[in-house]
Amino acid sequence: MTSGTTPEAPFGRILTAMATAFGPDGSVDLDQTAAIAAHLVDHGHDGVVVSGTTGESPTTTTAENGEILRAVRDAVGDRAAVVAGVGTNVTAHSVELARQAAKLGADGLLLVTPYYSKPSQGGLRHHFTEVATATDVPVMLYDVPGRTGTAIALDTYEAVKELAPVVAVKDAVGDFARGVRIMELGYALYSGDDHAHLGWLAHGAAGFVSVVGHACGRELASLAEAYLAGDHAGALETYRRLLPAMDAVMAVPNYGATTAKAALELLGVIDNRRVRSPLVPLDETEVEALRRGLEASRLL
Repeated sequence: MTSGTTPEAPFGRILTAMATAFGPDGSVDLDQTAAIAAHLVDHGHDGVVVSGTTGESPTTTTAENGEILRAVRDAVGDRAAVVAGVGTNVTAHSVELARQAAKLGADGLLLVTPYYSKPSQGGLRHHFTEVATATDVPVMLYDVPGRTGTAIALDTYEAVKELAPVVAVKDAVGDFARGVRIMELGYALYSGDDHAHLGWLAHGAAGFVSVVGHACGRELASLAEAYLAGDHAGALETYRRLLPAMDAVMAVPNYGATTAKAALELLGVIDNRRVRSPLVPLDETEVEALRRGLEASRLL
């Protein structure tokens, strides 16, 4: 990326790792999941991520992931990029998910570092290579050591960048200097931490993969547009406005799917906040705190 230019954004600029809706019997509610996707695209998003952490992918089956992707693809059409989460802690399973996503028309694949098993950097290189070369679909790596227990080393980034499909990274490490070095290797970097969005733009990021975006897509789009147009004061003003909502969404230990669904329920996009165990839905006290945060950011 050359100084003074707008960074390339291969999957769009404003994406949210969207929630998956469930019915009373615990099955995937495809209609309400499609409604979430349509809501996001109608409110400022030019991309969505399905079957990520916020989509509760550790609890969904291969068949369900395919049904979710198909429903979201149909709901958004060509109005937004659809990135499918395919990362698991089993390489063969991730390859299977990647091939399924390719057949169903995914625009990109989100490939998280394998969790729990904590592979070596050699193991990461093997895993990423096997999955990325299983299809021709562009890949966004997902570096989130707080959830997986393993960070991607810079030399691993350098080696994996030689694979043609690997074009981007969703960064939830939060080290800006490290992120600049990753971008210098040729990656488009997406902020994976809502509180860091503005900081990442200042360091050359391509865009956001958000959680709070379930409630404020237009505002995030405005923030990015202002910053990239040189209106840094305007971007900061929007960021300050959104801080109460960001704080509220991240305020509970099991934030992500739980807070996203509660926000969507408060907004009237879906009619419940069901999650799959081991997650539990927000209680009324937590919902009220979330409501206050959204109201303080003028989102309700």
